[in-house]
Amino acid sequence: MSDKTDLEKPVEKLQDDPDQALGELGYPSELRRNRSLSTILFQSLSIAGIPFAESGALMQAIYGGGQLSIFVGWIVVCLMDQCVAMSLAELASRYPTSAGPYYWSFQLSGKHAKLLSFMTAWVWLIGNWTITLGVNFAFAQLLVATVSIYSSWEATDWQLLLVLYAICILAFVICGFGNRFLPLVDTLCAGWTLVSILVVLVAVSVSAKAGRHAPSDALAQYDTSLSGWGNFSFCIGLLPPAFVFSAIGMVSSMAEEVHAPAIKVPKAMALCIPVGGTAGLFFVIPLCVTLPGLVDITNAPSGQPIPYVFQVVMGTRAGAVGLVSLLLVVGFFCSISITNAASRCTWALARDTALPLSRLFSRVDDRVRIPLWALGLVTVVQMLLGLINLGSSSAFTAFVSVGVIALAITYSIPISISLFYNKRAEVSKARWNCGRAVGTTVNFIALAWIGFELVLFSMPSTLPVTPVSMNYASVVFVGFTTLALIWYIVHARKDTEPNSPPDTLKAGLENPPARLAKSYSIDAPGATNTCGSARKLI
Repeated sequence: MSDKTDLEKPVEKLQDDPDQALGELGYPSELRRNRSLSTILFQSLSIAGIPFAESGALMQAIYGGGQLSIFVGWIVVCLMDQCVAMSLAELASRYPTSAGPYYWSFQLSGKHAKLLSFMTAWVWLIGNWTITLGVNFAFAQLLVATVSIYSSWEATDWQLLLVLYAICILAFVICGFGNRFLPLVDTLCAGWTLVSILVVLVAVSVSAKAGRHAPSDALAQYDTSLSGWGNFSFCIGLLPPAFVFSAIGMVSSMAEEVHAPAIKVPKAMALCIPVGGTAGLFFVIPLCVTLPGLVDITNAPSGQPIPYVFQVVMGTRAGAVGLVSLLLVVGFFCSISITNAASRCTWALARDTALPLSRLFSRVDDRVRIPLWALGLVTVVQMLLGLINLGSSSAFTAFVSVGVIALAITYSIPISISLFYNKRAEVSKARWNCGRAVGTTVNFIALAWIGFELVLFSMPSTLPVTPVSMNYASVVFVGFTTLALIWYIVHARKDTEPNSPPDTLKAGLENPPARLAKSYSIDAPGATNTCGSARKLI
């Protein structure tokens, strides 16, 4: 650990020059920095896709008891996930690189840093891929359910797959060839989300064709008979808001495209839940007040509750389609933003030679200045995993659910190392940090909440359990991590070169800026963008 702390002075000295500071962390600056605090905050809100994501997972809250789970559950999850966000923000400030959690884990750990960072990297990658798939599949399901409002048509599995493919390809095209416009897209998403929430608030409150619940029922009605879990049903109702904010750490992969990332990325992560959580209350409260009967909602066509709820509350199919269309646009923005972030995660792993064909997937296209091959890989992986739904919908659901589990585990690893092994020594030097007392408190709360989330997302939503209703997410996760471990044994373990950025820089500490200008700056004479062994992290 003493060798790693030698980097403290150069890193802190050069924080005002993000490209030079990135070089101190061991990487050249290859991407265009075109994001500010507001646009990276808007991207994090776009990834959350609050009204869209909450609506897509609303059925879990219905089984979880109804209004009490929806309203109180939203507040509880916002408080808990804010602790996670603040814990991650400190780490993102200390090490502002697209490598994210696996780089943080490497820097903070000791003897087994290489194996730990490799496994963290692959769990992080699995989480990024599968949560992106989950968003796009939820978008496809909601789109199909909206069409069914005006007809009795129900999409077959292969038709749903084609809709998913269209969404994935469209996201690829926009992210791949419209990168310079994406900050504007994220800004538009923030505005559209706010307008959508206000329109839903006014429309359902004024119409309320199913009636308005008394205040005692509107926010506190609790039916424990639907899930089979009894009083534990409330915890099942925490799943929708937990899904909404599960990707809170994904914007860390955008650090190399942000001006002053050591300040702006952590600020965006810390602000996302207070801003998004407050806005979300204006969406969930009117739903709670006007919600139709819970049993009727569980029988909604296509298993999608929100089109049915809007149709009953508005009293017309046109009204329902109008409101759902607002959410579909939010979902479209969410698809773009989360695909973009997942591609940067994929590129970062390839840059550190952790992926097969790393030389290909670590390329940055000279024309658009983005990792186009990594973006393509994210798209192809989603399309291949989508085929699973043709054989087994429950198996496919497990692949989607594993995204939240994988992301949560990835968050917990660097937080745990920082808290228990490193004693918060490194994050205390970050330009954005919570301080010792607050930081330690939020770290403990974050780890406790993540532990509970892992149990929650591994459980079936309803009892008794059947082969269809069983939650296979934990099985899929173990399978993925086993494959990652095999790849480590076959590939990464054989690399005996000192392959960490700190080790690479150690020999040049007498004059680090000059050394870095020669070795890492892509603008320097003789510089290269390829992944040499000197920069391999894992």
